[in-house]
Amino acid sequence: MEEERKNLVDIWEDHVDIKDLSIAMGLCILFALGGYLIAPGNGPQSLIFGILGGVLGFIISSIMIKPKRTIIETWEDE
Repeated sequence: MEEERKNLVDIWEDHVDIKDLSIAMGLCILFALGGYLIAPGNGPQSLIFGILGGVLGFIISSIMIKPKRTIIETWEDE
């Protein structure tokens, strides 16, 4: 248990695995920068392609990296 906690970082009061965070950030940066660079012309088109690339990177990383959270519900008898 202590070994697993060493690989976690606290973000917005949630524990996140550093490896998964790095993969997700890398994918989002790669796709956003790629979209920005391959956009035809300059100006608003480049920014839109960059934003779409970032969204695509987010979608791919959310499919690749599954949540590792376990939720246990308990009911209190009245």
